[in-house]
Amino acid sequence: MLGPAGSGKSTAVRALLEAKAANEPAPCDWVYVYNFETTHQPSAISLPRGRARQLSQAMIGVIDELRQAIPGLFESEEYQTRRRAVDEQFRAGQEQAFEELNKTAEARGIAVLRTPSGFAMAPSDDGNVMKPEEFHELPKKEREEIEKKIEGLQTELQSMLQQVPRLQKEARDSIRELNEELAEGAVHQALIDVREAFTELEGVGAYLDSVEHDLIRNVGLFVSEGGESEQIVSQTVDSSRDVRYRRYMVNILVGAEDGDGIAEKGAPVIEEDNPTLGNLIGRIEHLPQMGSLITDFLLIKPGVLHRANGGYLLLDARKMLGAPYAWEALKRTLKSGEISIESPTDQLNMVSTISLQPERIPLKAKVVLFGDPMLYYSMAAADPEFNQLFKVQADFDDTMDRDDDAYQAYAGLIASVVDLHGLRPVDAAGVARMIEKSSRIAQDSEKLTLRVEALADILREANYWAGEEGRDVIGDDDVGRAISEQIHRSDRLREKVQETIQRGVVLVDTDGGHVGQINGLSVQALGNFAYGRPNRITARVRMGAGRLIDIEREVALGGPLHSKGVMILRGFLEGTYALDVPMALSASLVFEQSYGGVDGDSASSAELYALLSALSEVPISQAIAVTGSVNQFGDVQAIGGVNEKIEGFFDICNGRGLTGRQGVIIPHSNIEHLMLRDDVVEAVARGEFTVYAVETIAQGIEIMTGLPAGERGSDGAFEPDSINDRVEKRLLEFAENRRKFFSDNGPGAPGELTS
Repeated sequence: MLGPAGSGKSTAVRALLEAKAANEPAPCDWVYVYNFETTHQPSAISLPRGRARQLSQAMIGVIDELRQAIPGLFESEEYQTRRRAVDEQFRAGQEQAFEELNKTAEARGIAVLRTPSGFAMAPSDDGNVMKPEEFHELPKKEREEIEKKIEGLQTELQSMLQQVPRLQKEARDSIRELNEELAEGAVHQALIDVREAFTELEGVGAYLDSVEHDLIRNVGLFVSEGGESEQIVSQTVDSSRDVRYRRYMVNILVGAEDGDGIAEKGAPVIEEDNPTLGNLIGRIEHLPQMGSLITDFLLIKPGVLHRANGGYLLLDARKMLGAPYAWEALKRTLKSGEISIESPTDQLNMVSTISLQPERIPLKAKVVLFGDPMLYYSMAAADPEFNQLFKVQADFDDTMDRDDDAYQAYAGLIASVVDLHGLRPVDAAGVARMIEKSSRIAQDSEKLTLRVEALADILREANYWAGEEGRDVIGDDDVGRAISEQIHRSDRLREKVQETIQRGVVLVDTDGGHVGQINGLSVQALGNFAYGRPNRITARVRMGAGRLIDIEREVALGGPLHSKGVMILRGFLEGTYALDVPMALSASLVFEQSYGGVDGDSASSAELYALLSALSEVPISQAIAVTGSVNQFGDVQAIGGVNEKIEGFFDICNGRGLTGRQGVIIPHSNIEHLMLRDDVVEAVARGEFTVYAVETIAQGIEIMTGLPAGERGSDGAFEPDSINDRVEKRLLEFAENRRKFFSDNGPGAPGELTS
């Protein structure tokens, strides 16, 4: 969508899409669940609209049920009996092995002793352990035989002890099998309702199979090993917040919010004001723990693409281009048709770190970008993929024709703004005043602006002033005051400019006549406020080599458009006067007391009038200011800001006192753009100020000098004593003087200037 800011592009498109989306099917829900096989790759599951929250609540219910049921099963007499049997079997195996070792030792005259630090062996005599001193009194050969017996028994003891871990593992396996056997029935029973509720969804069925298998294997999560107080605390903690059960929870990425589970109707229409990378494609959040950052699948957050999936997404192109990586991520997503959650750190780090890799989600959505035309053309030129992805271009106009049908439509537009912002109603006079202001904003009396934002600002302020006056409706006076207050808050610099002119610091005459001097008009724009500023333009001429000096350009203060306008003046002079002789003119043009840049060609007609005055030596009325561009044939062409220019000069004249001789010359083609302030219109109606519309330079110079411009007759000469006649005679005089100068002094004579 191309168009200027504040023209209501997004509002209009959103209204259009919402009406269309209301009749389209609602998209499905999406959830992320724990992947029990590949833990760092959470699985995405698609669910019918409204079912995601049901699944999430159902899984919480499963965990709540198991937290209540499983501890009771493990405390039952049956379980305790079977658990003791396993323990007894393990202990019996150990005792049997020990008894066999003990019998072997007794037969060899060795006693096996149990000590706090383990097992010990000592010689025995008739079943009594031999004391150390008695052992040392035995003959050496007998002692050596006893030591060999002990070494052999220690080997057998070591072999027996090595069997203990195996027996312990068998005991643990038996206990685990017992626990799983006991838990299998409880887990299966807890999941029956969930399976029945989602029996038609294959993805949910596979997920529940994995959940059931994992719950049975990790049934110990539901059995507290602490005392009674710890068990009470464990039972009162919310299952969805208990870290032990996080992997069994469901992360709802996109789901209907209806409390009764009824699915929402229609496709989504989402507008994102802050299209950063994370807001666009989603992000993985982290939690600080023990100096580290941890994450899991429950910390995956959706992006606006997830919420708009199956519908429409509206984005501001300029904001998105200002967000790092957002534009490239959007292009990758649209080209692949899948939403992949990526972290910008993965693209910046040279060393990759282990993190989550959520399963990609298929994308089916329409994306609408908003921006001004220049941004669109820049993106199309700079990025070859842009036109491949965004093939439909809609250029949004910021004006509409002003006619009877438009009045009715505009009244409806104003009513919609009033309704949207909860304002007081606007009466007929107020609507008429808004329409007039609309044309003023559009800079065209035959057009109405579509910049809804600017109109809404005026209506909101008018609503305030109506409230201050105790009125129930917004009237003409309220709208007028809102407009004047907006101007008052923004026109400090305009007042300063007018003050410097009124005090004579900046020289601008509004009466009398001067040769080669004219009042040109320019526009200064400050944000949303623009005002007209009169400038004195002067021209000086003498004999020369046909050079027209633009002083603004010479000192690098003139822009290319202004320089072009000055060059057109030379084309006009050469094509209009003294056609049979070389142009022997040296002239200079300057904006007096201008200390900033000058650009645009709207002053070219004023500069030409000043040149003609200087050449004809006929004074120009200083009571009249001029604006308009000119071509090489002397046709006056339309310019911008005509209302502000007229009002700027009117304010100067009004401050000094209107005489009835003052006025402004504008191009005839700008008549349809006139939307002047009420005080200017009233002054014109009283004959105190005049707005002249001209089509040619000839018409303008007659108004400025009071003399006829003069037309070239059949004899090739202009009417005697006309402006054109005087100009041509002056140029012929320059040419003759130049010829005589070189005839008397030769080529390259001193004082000759070359261009």
